[in-house]
Amino acid sequence: MPDHPDLPALLGSRLCHDLISPIGAIGNGVELLLLDGGSGKGQELALISESVAALNARIRFLRIAFGMARPDQSIARSEVSSILADNFRSGRISTDWTTPTDLARREVKAAFLLILCAEQALPHGGQIAILRDDAGWSVTAASARLRHTAPLWSVLSGTANDSLTPAEVQFPLAAQVLADMGKSPEIVVEGDRLRVSF
Repeated sequence: MPDHPDLPALLGSRLCHDLISPIGAIGNGVELLLLDGGSGKGQELALISESVAALNARIRFLRIAFGMARPDQSIARSEVSSILADNFRSGRISTDWTTPTDLARREVKAAFLLILCAEQALPHGGQIAILRDDAGWSVTAASARLRHTAPLWSVLSGTANDSLTPAEVQFPLAAQVLADMGKSPEIVVEGDRLRVSF
């Protein structure tokens, strides 16, 4: 058995998992259209439209989190804000993104991976606050029902964990991106808040 998890395989499973629900809903909407003999299509078309929007939002988010990010690439704050607003439109988890206008894409990639990590701590919903200031970056997950799984979060600091599931692939990927940037994450849990700083 390998010492480290097969990250490409985990990543493939994670992508399939995240994309299958909205794609399935699109298929259901199309099926309803086909079953209906051509009369009112309002509800079915609304389902398709919402599903397509959800799929596009998730793909845009995952493209930043899992895609390539060269050191010389940047991304506008307005684009990041748009991606987050579309991705978290359901309202179960809200985000607050506070950063300068010009952002290094590699740093945003790290922050997006940490947002995916923070989602793991918020199974019942909550808030994720992302801050970039002179001290660096911080990603804070907050919820009255916060779930902190210490062995999982220790992966961010380089601790090996060969029992990861596809839904947890963002943890070693974030650790790798941070290490490549020469950053060491600091994880602090205080009551109903979990904060990762780098």
